[in-house]
Amino acid sequence: MPRLFGTDGVRGLANSDLTVELALELSQAAAVVLGKGRFADGRRASGRRPIAVLARDPRVSGEFIAAAVAAGLASSGVDVYDAGVIPTPAAAFLVSDFSADFGVMISASHNPAPDNGIKFFAVGGTKLPDAVEDRIEAALTEKKLAPLGVEVGRISRFADAEDRYVVHLLSTLPNRLDGIHVVLDCANGAASGVSPEVFTDAGARVTVIGADPDGYNINDGVGSTYLDNLARAVLEHGADVGIAHDGDADRCLAVDHLGNHVDGDQIMAILALSMKERGTLVRDTLVTTVMSNLGLHKAMEQHGISVVQTAVGDRYVLESLNEHGFSLGGEQSGHVIMSEFATTGDGILTGLQLLAEMNRTGKSLAELASVMTIYPQVMINVRGVNHRALAGDSVIEHAVAAAVESLAGSGRVLLRPSGTEPMVRVMVEAAEHSTAKTIAQELAEIVQIQLATP
Repeated sequence: MPRLFGTDGVRGLANSDLTVELALELSQAAAVVLGKGRFADGRRASGRRPIAVLARDPRVSGEFIAAAVAAGLASSGVDVYDAGVIPTPAAAFLVSDFSADFGVMISASHNPAPDNGIKFFAVGGTKLPDAVEDRIEAALTEKKLAPLGVEVGRISRFADAEDRYVVHLLSTLPNRLDGIHVVLDCANGAASGVSPEVFTDAGARVTVIGADPDGYNINDGVGSTYLDNLARAVLEHGADVGIAHDGDADRCLAVDHLGNHVDGDQIMAILALSMKERGTLVRDTLVTTVMSNLGLHKAMEQHGISVVQTAVGDRYVLESLNEHGFSLGGEQSGHVIMSEFATTGDGILTGLQLLAEMNRTGKSLAELASVMTIYPQVMINVRGVNHRALAGDSVIEHAVAAAVESLAGSGRVLLRPSGTEPMVRVMVEAAEHSTAKTIAQELAEIVQIQLATP
């Protein structure tokens, strides 16, 4: 039976894969595992009922899923503080700031509106380790907590949730944003209220697009996966910069004043150099995944910054940050984690810090982003193959070694199996796009032959 939890919680088509029944049972199981205020039999262990922060993005299914989660938690003796529609990083922050026992976020991030998901945060607002998620999944078939009388949990509105988060974000700024004109694309998502407010409070002149959520239009042609809309708005309004979030605002991508896209690698390069100069980049090290562009590695090397690589997924970046105490990491997709201020990727925080660096240096985003040269990258998905046999195939290993040698340090080759389907991803970077394309196609053909299924 496949694992219920994926790389970022439990996700699926709302009311089909992710049902009310599953949401209720998951929350009851989470109460058993994460409700630190209780012994297993439901008696009080700390003199109070456990506390959970509950939040969601604005997609319509979040309304009934959040109601099911709140019911499951309260019926298990957990006091629920419902923060309503706020970004995922806000929920994580509030778990810590409110000294809650755990948190629950209802969101499918950048996915379309029909999808949804349930993500849990541990004490302090951190993501759950695999072992704890497995324990919650196991608890689905175990006896549920069923307290009575005064032991039953309460459901309350977390009235100042957004205000707490805004104050926190503003407190992270090294300088104000006065004089900068920014266009914000809020993806018709969870950032629609808080992001324009905080950028305005920080001193920026703000123009907003994609901030009219109706429950159905989240990520629909707007946000960080559709940067062309933002680029057009930046040019139309003569703005200095554009910032794009995804549906739950844990991502940040940008557009410079010329309409050029600025990805997560470029943003990390800018922030890493700024933090090194200000003495806040711990051990002068940046954490990225194996998918970050070779240009980022070369730029960091030129400026004396070490790069630690992890597997693909922001959770692995987080694990490395936490294990080694590093202060900056992220993904090309725009998940940027600044561990001094956040326990997860925070798109609003990232955007604020990016604009603060523009004001601090007096440079445009285009000038700042020029610190790294993006190497052309070609990705080919080889489908319908025995992806589990990739490791150890001598023919493929020899072909990869030959390709790396031919690039002579001016490119990179990465083959990795999909974690969810019979597919191998072939990625090649090179100084010239034509070179990357040719090598990627050759390797894809070899993978197709070697790993063909009967």
